[in-house]
Amino acid sequence: MTLESPALPQSRHLATAIPGPRSTELHREREAHVSSGFGVTIPVFVNRAEGGILEDVDGNRLVDLASGIAVTSVGAANKHVQAQVAAQMERFTHTCFMVTEYDSFTKVAAWLNARVPGDFEKRTALFSTGAEAVENAIKIARSATGRERVLVFDDAYHGRSLLTMAMTAKENPYKLNFGPFPGGVFRAPTAGRLWNRRGDTDAAVTALRGVEALLQDHGPETFAAMVIEPIQGEGGFLVPAPGFLSGLREIADRHGIVLVIDEIQAGMGRTGKLFASEYEAVAGDLTLTAKALGGGLPLSAVTGRAELMNAVHTGGLGGTYAGNPVACAAALGVFEAFEDGTLLANALQIEAAARAVLEPLLAEVDTVVDVRGRGAMLAVEFADPETFAPRADVAAAVAAACHAQGVLVLVCGTHGNVIRLLPPLVIGADLLRDGLAVLRAAIVSATNPGTGVEPHTAVATDPDGALAAAH
Repeated sequence: MTLESPALPQSRHLATAIPGPRSTELHREREAHVSSGFGVTIPVFVNRAEGGILEDVDGNRLVDLASGIAVTSVGAANKHVQAQVAAQMERFTHTCFMVTEYDSFTKVAAWLNARVPGDFEKRTALFSTGAEAVENAIKIARSATGRERVLVFDDAYHGRSLLTMAMTAKENPYKLNFGPFPGGVFRAPTAGRLWNRRGDTDAAVTALRGVEALLQDHGPETFAAMVIEPIQGEGGFLVPAPGFLSGLREIADRHGIVLVIDEIQAGMGRTGKLFASEYEAVAGDLTLTAKALGGGLPLSAVTGRAELMNAVHTGGLGGTYAGNPVACAAALGVFEAFEDGTLLANALQIEAAARAVLEPLLAEVDTVVDVRGRGAMLAVEFADPETFAPRADVAAAVAAACHAQGVLVLVCGTHGNVIRLLPPLVIGADLLRDGLAVLRAAIVSATNPGTGVEPHTAVATDPDGALAAAH
């Protein structure tokens, strides 16, 4: 007989200090056995997760505004994902798609082919991680064009493998001490950081001129691909200036360069549309998905023009775990969760609720210089109000205050001065408001010491744990 666990209360609760004694004990064990190369945002060990709550081993319930870095968008215990995975586990866990086939791989590919932007015939290849998707996109572009070079952008993040580290802009912690990196990667200016706050209406034009100049300096006919995030994630949740992505599309078309849209963090409903590039009405020749695609299991995809995807010789793409059947089953569960449109609506409701709390801080707190993002992919940037010099110290202080109060937020940005919010799309409205109230108080406190956050241990929330009754 299988007993279902009782629903996890969708309310913040502090039973102990954060971290608690059991988490502290387990963290000491971790330090004795796990490489110190792995960092940790908050040293708590999770026992259960559901909706917008993480419950740790000490009985604390934390508000999850991180979603495992945009992975558990449909929730960390989504019933659709659980059912699909359980059914697949009863059948088999692995065969390797390159050895014997299974139809869940094809079903995932068909779903992506039908929904990824672009009015052209598509094909999809599945892999395990975002970095794999990026590297395979470069392989496909090089195979199709016969060219070698890759164009990337300021503030970009594309992964932790050697090639994707070369493509990533941020040095510490991602690239520090790990070189030399593969050659053939060139970095161009982008039009994201603070363009709206500075009122630079020509930001896109200026950046696009820089892109064209770089291409001309090195020979546009030598570039296989240009790779861009429709909202730059680790770089600071940077929304492109109007016209920048469409300008890149025009440049790529003019020079025969494959435009790769990296939707690994921004895609799969995170912004209120299935793909963030839809806001710009721009389709990549190749589009990359991962993170939320597998609902917590490792799965990534490259989806693109059939003639490009089929340009690779047979056997040239693959991997032992590429498109693992259990991960594919999880993706099918994710697709089911998006069917009724509730999750996309929730993302927009999350944005409205967060902006209502955070945007007034632009006038109230000097070091808050930008509140930006789309849907449930939002950020607050801290900098000197006159010089815009990054204030990583403020972001760190805000994050620490939130964590102490049981609200999990993440720091990001090329300069470490941005708090990013990635709540699951199933978070309850009251729970979200509670988390945002703690965040707001932490920001005010970090700027005006002595106005500290008042600790409290429980906040009532709606029992379904969903903004619009998503299940």
